[in-house]
Amino acid sequence: MARELLGKVLVRRLGDTRFEGIIVETEAYRGYDDAASHAYRGPTRRNQVMFGEPGHAYVYFTYGMHYCLNVTTEPAGQPGAVLIRAVQPVKGIVEMKKRRRTEYVKDLSNGPAKLTQAFAVTKALNGHDLTTGRKLYIAEPSHPEAVRIISTSRIGIKVSAEKLWRFSIKGNPFVSK
Repeated sequence: MARELLGKVLVRRLGDTRFEGIIVETEAYRGYDDAASHAYRGPTRRNQVMFGEPGHAYVYFTYGMHYCLNVTTEPAGQPGAVLIRAVQPVKGIVEMKKRRRTEYVKDLSNGPAKLTQAFAVTKALNGHDLTTGRKLYIAEPSHPEAVRIISTSRIGIKVSAEKLWRFSIKGNPFVSK
């Protein structure tokens, strides 16, 4: 699923503002067989969304200052999620610049914390159904393009780092560093 999300469009509606970005980087996290996954040791209050139906937002707070957005991917009872690491901004850029306090489009959403700040994603969206097309959802692109996908090791983890479960669109300037 992490590969399949590349090229799709993340959409966030916030009042009269609509944010859109092409998903250009993802990371997969499984459950009991992935020591880097929040679900590795079983369900908790924090990760219970990962054990629910696929297609829901798993939003968590990390490092005491940032939110991260994941999409649940496995059937109910089987934990798994894909972290949306970066998107290429398409719509709502002026508002994203205000939210991120930067004029540089490249710096708006080229990392998971930057993305959630630019798109106003908070813990309030944890568990949100991403398939209903309301406040936050994933849409098909209006003009799909052929992309070359590369896989590398995941970023910022110490365990299960050998898994090549980070996927990105090769050469896209909005992929995180």
